Amino acid sequence: MKKITVVGSGTMGNGIAHTFAQFGHEVNLVDVSDNALSKALGTINKNLDRQVAKGTITEADKSNTLANITIFTDLKNGVADADLVIEAASENLDLKLKIFKDLDAFTKPEAILASNTSSISITRIAAVTGRGDKVIGMHFMNPVPVMKLVEVIRGYASSDETTNKIMELSAKLDKVPVAVNDYPGFVANRILMPMINEAIFTLHEGVAGVEEIDTVMKLGMAHPMGPLQLADFIGLDVCLAILRVLHDGFGNPKYAPCPLLVNMVMAGNKGVKSGEGFYNYANGVKEATVAKKFS
Repeated sequence: MKKITVVGSGTMGNGIAHTFAQFGHEVNLVDVSDNALSKALGTINKNLDRQVAKGTITEADKSNTLANITIFTDLKNGVADADLVIEAASENLDLKLKIFKDLDAFTKPEAILASNTSSISITRIAAVTGRGDKVIGMHFMNPVPVMKLVEVIRGYASSDETTNKIMELSAKLDKVPVAVNDYPGFVANRILMPMINEAIFTLHEGVAGVEEIDTVMKLGMAHPMGPLQLADFIGLDVCLAILRVLHDGFGNPKYAPCPLLVNMVMAGNKGVKSGEGFYNYANGVKEATVAKKFS
């Protein structure tokens, strides 16, 4: 699998493209917007500069990585020769189903189609294609070039051959692939999101403030980042979407999103991406906000 296409050039998409290109793959990065693609290349360039400064790669490595990436705004052209397509679009079911219908039509029959979804059923995605055995989940962690885990989600129809190829490929990217079965939230978010949601309830009910909750989890449980700061980093809209998938999938009220989270997302406070969530990120400085005003 030499030729890789990544669909979606946002935070996860450009990170996935960066990683594959760094390991010598020919990468087509596809997005509907020229501006989004330009921004993605700028981000990749900045992250490569950071790696050069740390001494983890050379200037030649940086140049080779950038040379391995080609951008497209036309999906059909961008996936025509791909051996593997990784969809990294927004966490929206209808959008993903539309993309996978198109991918099934536009790619060569032997191409593997993967989704970077953090919660949506791979089985459901695969059902809109004519190649369910070649559809699988590749859930990378953010930031992709740094984080080692790849959660490999096997849908109901995913074949042993496809699963083994993706496990082997992930290992060649210096990642640690972990195979899991296709149930709501998989493993990572089935465990992580209820913890984040409970932290939000703890704030919502006035048990403690933003920094106090995060400090308890960092110092008491050795978490590198508190759950409220992590939620900001992931995106509060993404957290809400995943919790709704869990709630719908299991029908269990324990997964119901905290009303404070719902209100914050409706108010446009989505975390780092919007400049404010549980913390305010104005001028690059992180300061706790009084999120209770949205309760």
